[in-house]
Amino acid sequence: MIDSAPGLVEALRAAVPGGVLTEPVDLIAYGFDGTFYERTPPLVVLPETVEQVSAVHRIATARRIPITPRAMGSGLSGGAVPLAGSIVLGVARMDRILEIDEIDRVAVVQAGVINAHLQAEVEKRGLFYPPDPSSLKQSAIGGNVAENAGGARCLKYGVTGDYVLALQVVLPDGTVIRTGGRTVKNVTGYDLRRLFTGAEGTLGTITEITLKLLAKPKHARAAMAVFDRIDDAAHAVTAVMASGVLPSAIELVDNLTMRCIEENSPIGLPLDADAILIFGVDGNYAGVLADELATIERLAREHGTREVRVAHDAAESERLWTARRSISPALARRRPNKLGEDVCIPPRAIAELVRRVRAIAAEHALEIPLFGHIGDGNLHPNILCDKTNAEEMARVAVAARAIFEATVELGGTLSGEHGIGLLKKQFMELDLGPDTLAVMRKIKDALDPLGIMNPGKVFPDPGGMEAFRL
Repeated sequence: MIDSAPGLVEALRAAVPGGVLTEPVDLIAYGFDGTFYERTPPLVVLPETVEQVSAVHRIATARRIPITPRAMGSGLSGGAVPLAGSIVLGVARMDRILEIDEIDRVAVVQAGVINAHLQAEVEKRGLFYPPDPSSLKQSAIGGNVAENAGGARCLKYGVTGDYVLALQVVLPDGTVIRTGGRTVKNVTGYDLRRLFTGAEGTLGTITEITLKLLAKPKHARAAMAVFDRIDDAAHAVTAVMASGVLPSAIELVDNLTMRCIEENSPIGLPLDADAILIFGVDGNYAGVLADELATIERLAREHGTREVRVAHDAAESERLWTARRSISPALARRRPNKLGEDVCIPPRAIAELVRRVRAIAAEHALEIPLFGHIGDGNLHPNILCDKTNAEEMARVAVAARAIFEATVELGGTLSGEHGIGLLKKQFMELDLGPDTLAVMRKIKDALDPLGIMNPGKVFPDPGGMEAFRL
């Protein structure tokens, strides 16, 4: 398609001087994300301003060239992998924090700002940006918004979308719009900021984000509870959530996941245990935190924990969270590939889904480490595999379907924070039903009538779920 568009490269270079990549060695890095999908794009454009993004969109629309918006490419659903000959529109060079307002408690950032960088800057001012995906040191805010990313602290504080006050978005035809504002309350017109948040680049390219900030809690502590049975750990979570205590995070790590962590970077996790729970609590009063930790420890012991370790200081707490954030690279060392899921179920169904995932792993002779943000029901069953082994991948596909079906049957949803992208699009009707999916298609067609924005994502391919291929 690119070859049949005379003058395309020249037009893009005129619009984005010094920001067009065409050499194969430069393009490879823009053809994959955190999944095992790989599609090298025909070219990459790296604008630095919204005007340049708009120009790229106008050029693409005039020539009917598909565009795949891309931030840092750390996503886990295939959303940033270019399909159908898409050019990649990368926002990594749009990486400025434009404003941090301590009175309005907002940050205005370009889409390429790294999450951890923003967190560090606002915390210097006693403020707090809670969404903390495990990839926070690599992932950009624009990508976080496009996928509506979550993280461990979302149990107490909510996901990325709960902090998006306003967006600047370039529509497919190059029109630049602003949605929302700087106020906490805003019910003027349709809530378009919510529409573009989590749309995975299928409706436009996000270039600027206004984010709500909070006051930084003065105190934070972590604790680890050790369980000989993962079932007991799941029931302990339900008990804590019903007690009135609201931890900032509750993370589950099963035995297989712990073994992977210890093989990669030993920190002394209890490898004879079936699972651990990592609890986080925070707030402004140390006495309240102590009471909350005492309640958590009591409930954990009532539900079968053999040990509760409370971190003595911030450094010990950080070691626990570092272990949690190291899971993804640790799993990568065990097998060549992994299918990382992020299903989300209601709290009362947590224990049942844990049992079903383990049964699915046994039935299909697969290793499925189980971990995740169990406090809000967002679990990450990762199916370890080798994509070059066709027989194994056939079992992976059946197991993935079984996990999704179990999740929906238990009242859950396909994705809590990773998005749909390529990995789960064939299961969208299973979750949403045909009528809701049809409404989504109408919105897509209205805003992107040529279908140039991130083609091949979110919506099922013809053939339904039978077309699902890894």
